Amino acid sequence: MNLTLRIWRQSGPDAEGAMNLYEVADVSPDMSFLELLDTLNEQLILRGEEPVAFDHDCREGICGACGMVINGAAHGPEQTTTCQLHLREFKDGDVIDVEPWRAAAFPVVKDLVVDRSAFDRIIGSGGYVTAPTGSAPEAHATPVPKPAADTAFEHAECIGCGACVAACPNGSAMLFTSAKVVHLNSLPQGGPERESRVLDMVDQMDAEGFGGCTNTGVCATVCPKGIPLTAITTMNREYLRAARKA
Repeated sequence: MNLTLRIWRQSGPDAEGAMNLYEVADVSPDMSFLELLDTLNEQLILRGEEPVAFDHDCREGICGACGMVINGAAHGPEQTTTCQLHLREFKDGDVIDVEPWRAAAFPVVKDLVVDRSAFDRIIGSGGYVTAPTGSAPEAHATPVPKPAADTAFEHAECIGCGACVAACPNGSAMLFTSAKVVHLNSLPQGGPERESRVLDMVDQMDAEGFGGCTNTGVCATVCPKGIPLTAITTMNREYLRAARKA
């Protein structure tokens, strides 16, 4: 396959960026999109040019590190992570636009790399359990109803990649935040901090500068782990309940 890439290049947070054009020839359709960028970077290095900076880690669709907007879609044309997107989803001769996540709360660090530490601060505000649950065997012995366990597992799949924010026209982090809230609030161990968790995490989300949710639903459409849109509804209900008690 021969592909033309138009990639956003930006040397630093305060520098002006622009789309740069690159030709990559003779690549296999079985390569992942990140392997395509690896191939391009090898060519750039051999030519003495600056390689394209992009986030990656496990490359197995688990860590959530990789993320970029490909042809206007978060993670590209398939509902998966960028590292699991393969070139067979494109056609020989295609022109592919590659950009970083676009959100005020995700400032560009360099090229396709953005600062997603806002997610870490949301987690730090309440996305954990501090109530003592005993040793591991005792914790495992705590009865959890099957429906609650299923809900917790479903929402725990969120990998914090940020695709929901990048796809949202408002740059909202509601799907990410709600996944974390619903995951913990569904479990008996999360019960003691149920109200403070949702209040603190939503307040931190707002403080980070994420936009508001207007129920467009595109966040759930692009989520590589299939976090349901109902997570937002559940979090809103949890928030209103906690606010009445506060």
